[in-house]
Amino acid sequence: MSPLRILHLVGSAYNDFYCDLSRLYAEDCLAAIAEDSCYDSQIAYITPDGLWRFPHSLSQEDIAAAETVPLFLAIEFLKKQNIDIVIPQMFCIPGMTHYRALFDLLQIPYIGNTPDIMALTAHKARAKAIVKAAGVKVPDGELLRPGDIPTITPPVVIKPVSSDNSLGVTLVKEVSEYDAALKKAFAYTDEVIVEEFVELGREVRCGILVKEGELIGLPLEEYLVNSHSKPIRTHADKLQQTAEGNLSFSAKDNIKSWIVDPSDPLTQRVQEIAKKCHKALGCRHYSLFDFRIDPHGQPWFLEAGLYCSFAPKSVISSMAKAVGITLNELLMTAIQETLGSKK
Repeated sequence: MSPLRILHLVGSAYNDFYCDLSRLYAEDCLAAIAEDSCYDSQIAYITPDGLWRFPHSLSQEDIAAAETVPLFLAIEFLKKQNIDIVIPQMFCIPGMTHYRALFDLLQIPYIGNTPDIMALTAHKARAKAIVKAAGVKVPDGELLRPGDIPTITPPVVIKPVSSDNSLGVTLVKEVSEYDAALKKAFAYTDEVIVEEFVELGREVRCGILVKEGELIGLPLEEYLVNSHSKPIRTHADKLQQTAEGNLSFSAKDNIKSWIVDPSDPLTQRVQEIAKKCHKALGCRHYSLFDFRIDPHGQPWFLEAGLYCSFAPKSVISSMAKAVGITLNELLMTAIQETLGSKK
């Protein structure tokens, strides 16, 4: 049987940060499946100027050597490639929405959630409202625009409504800290969430995998937080920058994060809530949710992060590995959910 032709959709039409972030994860995925004869990988790389490249690899040299083409020529090229399936690796809002919609128009299937679901969950306030209506506990909060004055008494967490990796997030303990925190958050977006701070507790992430239509709860990943010295996670906990200015993964060393023992009583409780979130938001193939656990053991929904790059260092891959699901098995499960019995 001929190998499955996979297009890795990489880069960002928004800014260099998201472009580098996308390349980081996609490189990890490509390296992991490079030797597998089941796959024939191709790369589409989009830059913030909106131009497309189809490089042989994601090395800086190959990217620089690849011809740049506008969208209409990229579409003509894609139509001739007999692509079986797309792995979206773009994390900016246009990448999660416009570019996925493009492949809907081209009738080329892709793994992961649809543009409307990605847009919905990228807006943290809307996602919170939907899961709250489904009976999931969320911290009380308010949505502010420039010039609005917060009405919630600190401590609160202030965050941009649509940024990831803890960009622009601040824990405010005093009213006097509001102005600086709001200025920081508004640097990323024109809408900001101010929400009540949930005391620790624990902080965990739960992944859901869809297999043959069934929702499977993966082991929880727990994060290093401390009510005194580290009450919230920051951008540095997730990504770091090399001396050359390139992005790299923060170390997975069982110090900043670790997989929770599946026998932990918290696991099943959070998994059931995560499944409820998955259904309420209309997710498909897989999903990923962050929860804050208060001192009484009550989980509180923080946000959805509907990403899986199928890179060994991505969260869902790590969760799956902990229960014996290899990266190839994880990818094939997602492919089968996407293509059904076609392949």
